[in-house]
Amino acid sequence: MTDNDEPIQTELFDDPFCNALDITFDEVEDGTATTRMSVTESHLNFAGVLHGGAVFTLADAAAGAALSSRIGPDASIALEANVSFLEAVDVGETVIATAEVPHESRKTAEMAVTVETETGERVASYRCRGYKF
Repeated sequence: MTDNDEPIQTELFDDPFCNALDITFDEVEDGTATTRMSVTESHLNFAGVLHGGAVFTLADAAAGAALSSRIGPDASIALEANVSFLEAVDVGETVIATAEVPHESRKTAEMAVTVETETGERVASYRCRGYKF
């Protein structure tokens, strides 16, 4: 990460919704980002496993950070998003979302995110497109 990225990092770390879910930003670099969340009781759904909305938010935060690392904060908005849930996650596990920007045009970008446990078990795949202002 370069000194020029510091305002992006600071803004991302201050995301109120991510803070509410205890999502942290491990790494934000040129077109990539990694976020993580330790699963607690407050992240569970009625079935007692990690809520899909929490997984979506973790992946969405990584995708947004990856794009923001290229174009700056507050310079894009989501156009569409899709998540595929692959495995359930229990309390005590940590999930890590790794995002990249595989395609970018003048006004849009595509982000791809893989969500895994710390042991490398893939739990979700996420793809989205964003509009660049």
